[in-house]
Amino acid sequence: MDIIVVLDFGGQYTHLINRRIRDLGVYSEILPYDVDIEKLKKKNPKAIILSGGPGSVYEKNSPQLKNEFFEFTTRNKIPVLGICYGHHLIMHLLGGKIEPKEAKEYGRTNLIIIEPDLIFDSLGKEEIVWMSHGDQITEIVKGFKAYAKTETCPVAAYGNQEKLLYGFQFHPEVSNTPNGNKILENFLYKIASCKKEWKLEGWIDRTVEEIRKEIGPNNRVILGLSGGVDSSVTAVLLQKAIGDRLHCIFVNNGVLRKNEEKEVQETFKKKLKFKNFHYVDAEDLFLKRLAEVEDPEEKRRIIGHTFIGVFENKTIELEKAHPDIKYLAQGTIYPDRVETSATSKVSAKIKSHHNLTLPDDMKLKIIEPLRDLYKDEVRKIGLKLGLPEYIINRHPFPGPGLAVRIVGPIDKDKLMILRSADEILIEEIRNAGIYDQIWQAFCVFLPLKTVGIMGDYRTYEYICSIRIVESTDAMTANFTKLDWDLLERIGTRIANEVKGINRVVYDISNKPPSTIEYE
Repeated sequence: MDIIVVLDFGGQYTHLINRRIRDLGVYSEILPYDVDIEKLKKKNPKAIILSGGPGSVYEKNSPQLKNEFFEFTTRNKIPVLGICYGHHLIMHLLGGKIEPKEAKEYGRTNLIIIEPDLIFDSLGKEEIVWMSHGDQITEIVKGFKAYAKTETCPVAAYGNQEKLLYGFQFHPEVSNTPNGNKILENFLYKIASCKKEWKLEGWIDRTVEEIRKEIGPNNRVILGLSGGVDSSVTAVLLQKAIGDRLHCIFVNNGVLRKNEEKEVQETFKKKLKFKNFHYVDAEDLFLKRLAEVEDPEEKRRIIGHTFIGVFENKTIELEKAHPDIKYLAQGTIYPDRVETSATSKVSAKIKSHHNLTLPDDMKLKIIEPLRDLYKDEVRKIGLKLGLPEYIINRHPFPGPGLAVRIVGPIDKDKLMILRSADEILIEEIRNAGIYDQIWQAFCVFLPLKTVGIMGDYRTYEYICSIRIVESTDAMTANFTKLDWDLLERIGTRIANEVKGINRVVYDISNKPPSTIEYE
């Protein structure tokens, strides 16, 4: 099967490039920018893509390619495409000039194609693209041609057909570049001559066999089950591979959605017939440790470490009865890895993540069956495994739960207010028939009080923010242009029915520049 290698220079869109390539039917994987050339040779890539990154190529200690990189690609006739930082790096290393410019470009930009080439085949003379840069090429290397420009950037795309080197200043991988997929498709099929062979159909059988081989015929596995899509698919996949040798531990951390602790137990113990399902009610412990904590990273740290402690205690208890527990399974997927900088030491860290490993003295090996899949791929796998649609199509929920949807300190009263508001929002979204059409819908508790009037009385209550976004992978997201009548109905119900809220606002921020969650 053909493989594309994406070298990660630290850009948060690196995995989005990878996902787009898979969407187009070619298997792709990410390697760090400084990967050993021998390892690269073993991959036998049909093409290599250099990602974007937060740095500038002329800066000291900026990430660079190995000295023998271009010798390897040229000798083996491997096409290389640089995107943003990668676009600059190719030109910089081959003797071109990159400089910071006062006229920076961010957002939707008009691209003018000035040199016809296969990479722009079937596109118009002008295209809308997504730009995000402050540096640009001011001197191009001999043998290269400028393929496209913008109003302020004379070399927005270039190519060297003889050496099979190409560069884009813009980002074809984001949805804000309408014909980005077509451009990538041209690179994959018309320049790199890839075959369309990547499909999920054989993934389950192949992965089940890999799990069985890794775990062996006698060892057992524990899994921290949250009830979300990723951990649920991981659980069912492992059950298919090793049966009742899987032990699921479900911890009530006190910041779950309304009635979630009951629903998860009902689903896995009764409907899916999981024999070794272990429920731990640690609500009071978590809320005690979170009392008066304002900083979101501190909340994540406390929840993560408290979870480890609770999980460790339960694991030790299980190990006494089952000394053959040797593995810890996690529902880690690709977006988790990009946000914890797992593929490059120069990646821009966005937030800490809740997929935490246990202490070294527990001596458990980590297994992450979904680590190379995206959320939409995980959902497809889950449906094939027979998981109920209400789990598969459930909106993403952060590991720290409602703790990061309450800005500032949390307590039981604020949690009750937020759960009640969120229940109304989801009920109305479902009634409107649009729940499955959007990526995520949730309420956020804002610790600000404003004056309101209810009946003949003035009130001084909290604000609830509604966040509803459309996305395919959470790497980028746009706020949903909700029907005004529906939005009004949601706001009216929350203000009227949830004691403690007298004002509802709608968040119209996109990602970037905002994140989907507030904390």
